[in-house]
Amino acid sequence: MMEFNTQLDHQIIYSIVKSDSRVLDLGCGEGELLYPLVRDKHIRAQGIELNDQSIQECVKKGLSVFHDDIESGLREFPDNAFDYVIMNQSMQEVKKVDCVIQEALRIGTQVIVGFPNFAHRTSRFSLFFRGKSPVTKSLPYLWYDTPNVRFLSITDFRDFCVEKNIRIVEEHYLGEKTVVRFFPNLFALNAIFVLTKKDEAALKSGGKGYRLVL
Repeated sequence: MMEFNTQLDHQIIYSIVKSDSRVLDLGCGEGELLYPLVRDKHIRAQGIELNDQSIQECVKKGLSVFHDDIESGLREFPDNAFDYVIMNQSMQEVKKVDCVIQEALRIGTQVIVGFPNFAHRTSRFSLFFRGKSPVTKSLPYLWYDTPNVRFLSITDFRDFCVEKNIRIVEEHYLGEKTVVRFFPNLFALNAIFVLTKKDEAALKSGGKGYRLVL
């Protein structure tokens, strides 16, 4: 089982992924998430990572990792090659988000996306009252050394899914240590979405429901 002191987003994703699944982790780091999934849930794991030192740590754990860029590393995979494609805390560093998510949906039955919420109340406070780019626990970088190329909110991402006809299967909103259940766009530091393609019937019905998230 995953250790009790593991960060909350990893705990949530760990609980989502079913045993014996095929999993691709985009930007897998040192395998902090993949390794317990392999160890405990016997998944068939594959990672994509650019950092050489992180790849070495994955290899030490017995994980299979490609040295490649997320934006170009998905084209070689066939359709429906994985049950889950994970893109946790890496989407905000991708330039062509739409292309990457569409490719992930092509090769995976479900796509798990996790990202920091730029509309968190501390970010709003910093911008409104201090007039400065926010630095928070989920966005810890200063403006001049951040790896992020975009900053989005929970509402932004929900609107994106509606526009692109992507079905949201699950939504999880996270504070520093606990799950956020009310007004997540204001109080959640991070969000995790589980996505899949809309079926033809859903596309024809044109249903586009919204949820109040502030």
